[in-house]
Amino acid sequence: TVGIWEVRGRPHTTVTVTVVPCKYPESLEQGKGIPIYMGTENPEMCLYCQDVGGQPTLQLKEQKIMDLYNQAEPVKPFLFYHSKNGSTSSFESVAFPGWFVASSERGQPVVLTSDLGRRYNTDFNLNFRFF
Repeated sequence: TVGIWEVRGRPHTTVTVTVVPCKYPESLEQGKGIPIYMGTENPEMCLYCQDVGGQPTLQLKEQKIMDLYNQAEPVKPFLFYHSKNGSTSSFESVAFPGWFVASSERGQPVVLTSDLGRRYNTDFNLNFRFF
């Protein structure tokens, strides 16, 4: 599954990501959304969350998304709960509950935030194309 993200309220800032569901959603917290892995194709990298200096931080790591999918158990630092909120989607870190993928200004990196609805936007328009 490939999704195109468009940051709501910003002029067509798009990022193409591969989205793969977790094989074992029953072993994770229920009711938060669908646990997914997110990655890029060239080069093959995946989003993951790591504690950096006591702060949850969003990172990109060289990693094949299908290797994560095929693990015997969920790889929590690479997982995000995908939730639909009307026409938008949000992505909460599985490893750091209450922390969400967020964007700020155009051209700035995507980050993790627990400060919902203030400085950062955590609502994304997501269009799926199935291959």
